[in-house]
Amino acid sequence: MGKFVAAVGIALSVLFGSQPGFSQGAPSSEAARKAELAAAWQAAGNAGTAGPADIPLIDQATLKIPTGDFFVPKAEGARVMRALGNVVHEATFVGLVLGTRQNDRWLVVINHIKEGYIKDDAAKDWNADDLLKNLKEGVEESNKDRLARGFPEMEVIGWIEPPKYDAVSHRLVWSVLGKDKGAPDNVEKDVNYNTYALGREGYFSLNLLSDSGRIATDKGAAHELLANLSYQSGKRYEDFSASTDRIAEYGLLALVGGVAAKKLGLFAVLLAFVLKFAKAIIFGLAVAGAGVAKFFRRKPRGDSAGGTA
Repeated sequence: MGKFVAAVGIALSVLFGSQPGFSQGAPSSEAARKAELAAAWQAAGNAGTAGPADIPLIDQATLKIPTGDFFVPKAEGARVMRALGNVVHEATFVGLVLGTRQNDRWLVVINHIKEGYIKDDAAKDWNADDLLKNLKEGVEESNKDRLARGFPEMEVIGWIEPPKYDAVSHRLVWSVLGKDKGAPDNVEKDVNYNTYALGREGYFSLNLLSDSGRIATDKGAAHELLANLSYQSGKRYEDFSASTDRIAEYGLLALVGGVAAKKLGLFAVLLAFVLKFAKAIIFGLAVAGAGVAKFFRRKPRGDSAGGTA
């Protein structure tokens, strides 16, 4: 709990201390937002679980979190997200995982999309260039909603990691660079490191929010969590029964850029998660709930700040 409060303290002090909108002279509405965010993080700290621990993920799986990680359950995690200006899909949102070590500056958003067994046979035929094109088109579509909500438009720059699918473990990983549209090219780039674990009835998405300066290190946390997710017997991908089980209306390609979503007309139900935690902006597009994520990350003034807050 102490490490969690310290980690949150860093985020809040950096977020509020550096933004004019949260200055002492801020309007009462801004002050109310600040108070609610602080209260939401406090509630998260009280309700969460510090690693090492085995975390049940609804009725589907168990997630082993290591020492230094902290799990925030659904209700409190949803409150934090809403306090940060996010749209939360109650049907899919499961919780959050934060790193609480001295230099950790990452957050993982966990969703479970229960829309049926996803066929993975298309993985052998996909083209990274085509997938990137669809990602860019999807983000452009989401920008209409962002403008309406008063947030800046985003743009996809390119791959951090092209899609990689493990047909044995049924895990998918991909990641893109992004930034605010029109922002200078020399600014720190944004990263949403997207990981997925397929199951019999749908899939879990564990999306790590980071930036281009830290992703080489931070992605290790995403891979560790993905490897530590174990479906219950009867819920595993290999437990699928063609005679009784529902098959999703889209395939694996839909989890990388919404290829199937375009065909199915599902762009209207894509969710926009605006995850403001510090300076960098991370986003990714996937179908039916994984959504477009944005995560503001502001660097601490120095490494020492991470250990003293």
